[in-house]
Amino acid sequence: MDRDITRRTFAATGLVAGFTVAAGPINAAAIVTDTKGLDAGEVSVAVADGHIPAYRARPEGKKNAPVVIVTQEIFGVHEHIKDLCRRLAHTGYYAIAPSLYARFGDPGKYDMAHVMDLMTDIVSKVPDDEVMSDLDSTVAFAKTEAADTSRLAITGFCWGGRVVWLYTEHSPNVKAGVAWYGPLAGKPSPLRPHTATELAGDLHAPVLGLYAGLDKNITAADIDAMRAALTKAGKTTSRIDVFPDAQHGFNADYRDSYNEKDAKEGWSRMLAWFKANGV
Repeated sequence: MDRDITRRTFAATGLVAGFTVAAGPINAAAIVTDTKGLDAGEVSVAVADGHIPAYRARPEGKKNAPVVIVTQEIFGVHEHIKDLCRRLAHTGYYAIAPSLYARFGDPGKYDMAHVMDLMTDIVSKVPDDEVMSDLDSTVAFAKTEAADTSRLAITGFCWGGRVVWLYTEHSPNVKAGVAWYGPLAGKPSPLRPHTATELAGDLHAPVLGLYAGLDKNITAADIDAMRAALTKAGKTTSRIDVFPDAQHGFNADYRDSYNEKDAKEGWSRMLAWFKANGV
C-alpha cells in the first residue's frame, strides 16, 4: 500500500455512525448518555498530514476543564466511545476521542462476519508512531478550545488500552493513564515495534490497568510480565487490577461481554485515579 497516497486522501472523513456492526447484536443494556449541559459532537483535528475527525464532549460554558483523551476500541470511534466521552464530560472533563483509523478506512462498514477483514484492511496498517503524533495533535487541539492540557489524562479500551500504555510512555505531559484490557504483549512488527511491557520503564505517569480474569487473549502470564517490568523499572505508582469474573470487553455495555458490577467498579476506580494524580 502507498501510505503517502493514503495520507493525502484519507479514507474516512467522519466518525462511525451508530454502534459498529462488527461487534455483533446490540445488547439491551447499552447505555445512552444525554448531552444536556454539554457541548458535544464531531470536531476536526489538524494533524501532521491533514485533518482527522474526533468526538468531543465538554461541560457547556466551562473553560479550563481537565482533559481526558479516550482511545478507541478496535471498532473505532462509534456510539459507545462517544457515550464514554459524554459520561466523562458530565463529571467535569473535556473528553475527546480522535479517529485513529482515519487514514485507512471506516470500521463501521464491517459486519460481524468480516471482523478479520477489518483487522487486515485497517487495524494492521495503523503505525504506532502515527498514533502518537495524532494524540499529540489532539492535545494541541484541546488547548485551542481553552481546555486545561496541564491536567491531562488518557483512557482507552481494547486496542486503545494498549495505546494508553504507549502514549503514557511517549508523552511527558500525561499525568495519569487508565488502560482497560489493552494488550501487553505481542509480536513486534515495523509498524508496531514495541510492546507496552517492553517500554514499561519509559512511563512518564502512573497507569492503572483494568484487566479481566477470563480474558482469552490477554493472559495471566502477560499481566505478571508487565507487573514484573514495572517493578524492575521502579514504576511502583502504576498497578494492574484484575477482575476475576470479567471477560475482555467487560465495560462495553452494548456487548454480551458487559459485566455491570465490574464496569461500574472500574469506572469508579478510573475517576479516583485521575483525581489522585491531579487530573
